[in-house]
Amino acid sequence: MEVTAAFEERVSAWEEEFLVEGATRSYPARRAVEEADSPLRAPFQRDRDRIVHSKAFRRLKHKTQVFVAPEGDHYRTRLTHTLEACGIARTVARALGLNEDLTEAIGLGHDLGHPPFGHAGEEALDSALREHGGAGFKHNEHSLRVVDVLERDGRGLNLTEQVRDGILNHTGSSKPATLEGRIVKLVDRVAYINHDIDDALRAGIFSPGDLPAEEIALLGETGSARIDTLVRDIVERSREAGDIAQSPEIGGAMLRLRKFMFDRVYLGPQARGEHERVHRAMGALFAHYLAHPDEVPELHPGADERERVTDYLAGMTDRYCIAKFAELTVPEEGLWR
Repeated sequence: MEVTAAFEERVSAWEEEFLVEGATRSYPARRAVEEADSPLRAPFQRDRDRIVHSKAFRRLKHKTQVFVAPEGDHYRTRLTHTLEACGIARTVARALGLNEDLTEAIGLGHDLGHPPFGHAGEEALDSALREHGGAGFKHNEHSLRVVDVLERDGRGLNLTEQVRDGILNHTGSSKPATLEGRIVKLVDRVAYINHDIDDALRAGIFSPGDLPAEEIALLGETGSARIDTLVRDIVERSREAGDIAQSPEIGGAMLRLRKFMFDRVYLGPQARGEHERVHRAMGALFAHYLAHPDEVPELHPGADERERVTDYLAGMTDRYCIAKFAELTVPEEGLWR
């Protein structure tokens, strides 16, 4: 007990000296189920470790970021996106004197509930749920369900309130309660826009000359240059605003670049072809498992049949989902070739 108290005292003293006024302090830990603090790790460090050691985190390495079942070894996955976003977010947090441990934990956990096949998979699962009387699917809400009730055989990870808030509100219209959570929400876009450009160039969907000239001239010719420009702008504007912010000029350029990516990549001709296959596979699997609930593992005792099917499908990796669909449609297995 003395070791724990001494560690907490030292961490708290450091934070009072080096973190800014609006930064989230590590103590006291606010969890749904009270538990003794670790003698060697601050509460947000502990959350980070629980996330990294979770099964859902390990599965991210085989989940699509943008391109479904790509042939090359260098395309991003949901895991590499998570790590890239987390690294950028920590840089911003450190520069602003905010809590890096909290920022890191939110960054590592924000996409744990993403289904296979990226955004196409999320749309497909949302549609399937609605077709069968459900309220729909949002990956941020499911990420919270993963850490709250699905991990540890239904017991959940018992993460702190601040990390849970950051995971839930990292996308959508809601604003995270902490500055650290707001960093992750903004940096998530910074990361995926730029690394998705890199992957789209590698895939030959467009060439460097196709990128919007004015925005590229302002933000930078390379992904690293653009990220550096965006991070510098966030740090400078956030210091002035007392909140996490971007300048109209730089933020506007980023949003226009994002629109370009939606038009050419996320909703482009190649993506639409993949979306049709994903919707077909996810829709067929959802209907099948709803009709055969005995084939669905019980991941949480309190779940109804729709929730059980949703939990199962959302937790699948791309290749596992493809394999399960192939089992249902053996004559059509060439669908994914």
